[in-house]
Amino acid sequence: MYKLLGGLANYLKYQDIVTDCAVFRMHNLFTTALLMACSLIITASQYVGNPIQCIVDGIPTHVVNTFCWISSTFTMPDAFKRQVGTEVAHPGIGNDFSDKDAQKFYTYYQWVCFVLFFQAVACYTPKVIWDSFENGLMRMLVMGLNVGVCHEKEKNAKKEVIIEYLTKHVKRHNLYALRYWACECLCLINIIIQMWCMNKFFDGEFLSYGWRVMNFSDQPQEERVDPMVYVFPRVTKCIFHKYGASGSIQKHDSLCILPLNIVNEKTYIFIWFWFMILVTMLTVLVVYRAVIIASPKIRPKILHAKHRSIPIETCEALCRKIDLGDWWILMMLGTNMDPLIYREIISELAKKIETTNSNQY
Repeated sequence: MYKLLGGLANYLKYQDIVTDCAVFRMHNLFTTALLMACSLIITASQYVGNPIQCIVDGIPTHVVNTFCWISSTFTMPDAFKRQVGTEVAHPGIGNDFSDKDAQKFYTYYQWVCFVLFFQAVACYTPKVIWDSFENGLMRMLVMGLNVGVCHEKEKNAKKEVIIEYLTKHVKRHNLYALRYWACECLCLINIIIQMWCMNKFFDGEFLSYGWRVMNFSDQPQEERVDPMVYVFPRVTKCIFHKYGASGSIQKHDSLCILPLNIVNEKTYIFIWFWFMILVTMLTVLVVYRAVIIASPKIRPKILHAKHRSIPIETCEALCRKIDLGDWWILMMLGTNMDPLIYREIISELAKKIETTNSNQY
């Protein structure tokens, strides 16, 4: 198991230079690693057993297993409400198979591992886009000052370079910030589209899946229908036709066990809860970014709240002279730099920008 999933640790490794926020990383890195891990575990049959095992008389078992896996199996939805052991043999397994319209066929379990893989790729895409836009700018600006222990002469030289860059490029970073926030919006759009697609994939059962699982224990015993068994049945039926000795068509009913669905049902209940949490956090984040864009007055307060060592007067004076993109660059620098060095840079930058503006007038 460690060898199978060990490579996913690269998605969760420590980043010495941060160019995004925690929610953005949870979407791009943690969710990608989660979906890839689920896909690998489901694909690795040695950990969950054979995906299907069918019981049938008069036909080689491996033939029926292969046929039922590549075609489809079915249950009778009405039979989920009947008493197991007296009225039906298993949940969803009745004996009235002649009613074709009442049969519910299951084919999506064949595609779960592939769907999870493409979901992981979709979650990682915003990071790839943002990294191509960012192009190492933050690492270049930090210049190794994320570690405060350095020679005074070296520190002062790097500070001068950073301040000189920020002074010359004032009001030129708007596109940098807007591109990043657009990638955050893309994360929210991606999760919403994925939830809609999963709901279609599971015949409209996914969006209410978690709620029904939570409410399952509160229902009366005689009315209970386990939503996990309904979406991912553990026992299904499959009909195999073949020609008999006289050329007549023979029908063989087989009872099929799907051990893989035990993993699928637990996987998707976890994914459901995680996606609900993630879509909530991303929605709040996007609204928060909209407030930042629309209300310049709160930017110095946010800068001061994140870096208490910088006086609010300095933050207000600086934010009056810079634009939205410059403010975001300063916020990211504060995340990556040693706090003492960052405070010195902000103080000197505020004085230099004020002096530059005074000389221009």
